[in-house]
Amino acid sequence: MTQLTRRRLFATAAAAGAATALAPPWLRPAAAAAPAAKGTGVYRYKMGDYEIVQLMDGARTFPIPDKFVVNVSKDKAIEAAAAAYMPEGKVTIPFSPMIVNTGKKLVAIDTGNGLGAYAASKGVVGQARGNMEAAGIDPAKVDIVVISHFHGDHVGGLKNANGSLAFPNAEIKVPAVEWAFWTDESNASKANGFNAKQFANVKKMLDGLADKVTKYEADNEVAPGITAIYTPGHTPGHMSFAVVSGSKRILVQSDVTNIPSMFLRNPDWHVIFDNDPKQAAATRHKIYDMAAAEKMTVSGYHFPYPCVGHVEKAGKGYRLVPVAWDPNSN
Repeated sequence: MTQLTRRRLFATAAAAGAATALAPPWLRPAAAAAPAAKGTGVYRYKMGDYEIVQLMDGARTFPIPDKFVVNVSKDKAIEAAAAAYMPEGKVTIPFSPMIVNTGKKLVAIDTGNGLGAYAASKGVVGQARGNMEAAGIDPAKVDIVVISHFHGDHVGGLKNANGSLAFPNAEIKVPAVEWAFWTDESNASKANGFNAKQFANVKKMLDGLADKVTKYEADNEVAPGITAIYTPGHTPGHMSFAVVSGSKRILVQSDVTNIPSMFLRNPDWHVIFDNDPKQAAATRHKIYDMAAAEKMTVSGYHFPYPCVGHVEKAGKGYRLVPVAWDPNSN
């Protein structure tokens, strides 16, 4: 049996390339067709009687800050990112809001970065609106917008770039604890560095929305088949959701973890975005122990697209097992 080595593999590839170049035109492979149109960030799947659409809102890639992981060295953070094949010295964080069509109600869970961010980033983020259109979803027909927490990548899409309502006919449901925290500017002095800087943007997003907003509590149904689960730490009022239709269910974990290859595998690492890192770590253990034990399908706002998978225990942490992409689901 011929042993396949790295040298043999690349030598074989080079020889194949040379043979193709020397072959007469009629024996050469056909030239590549023109590039196909850019695919949309739309992933549909059924969950019981409900249809769920994961919308890609884009992704940000940036150099790892010195204190990206507050309680471990930068070298360890870089090593973990490299192990996940991220660009050298950098991390990539995707964003993916969700649409749930219950058959009676059209529900958005979080909104993405918004069209203002789309313009400012030259299309790097804020893609959810365009992908909604590609999916045939009219924002004016969304009945309920459920917000998990008030970070800009989740509420930025509540308004258009000109300040008008992005979902003009929707009831906007927000966590009561989250509303109380972010609308009291004295709390800025109690927040960590990252969250303290978010208050101005939260105020901008919430201005003029009071008559559209309904505050909700944990363990209550926020839309048909969608129940809020209190998962604090990332922010004081952070919520996840159980979406249930018949015997099927999915855990929408929002931002319980950020990059799964780093913070799912290392649930006790304190990411810069978590306002109360110790509480966030405790929440991760609680939620993922449950998800693993019950073999739940899990959707993560910052999971690799299409952002759906299962969580299993792995040593002292956990690992994400992504769903198999079904091209017929779109």
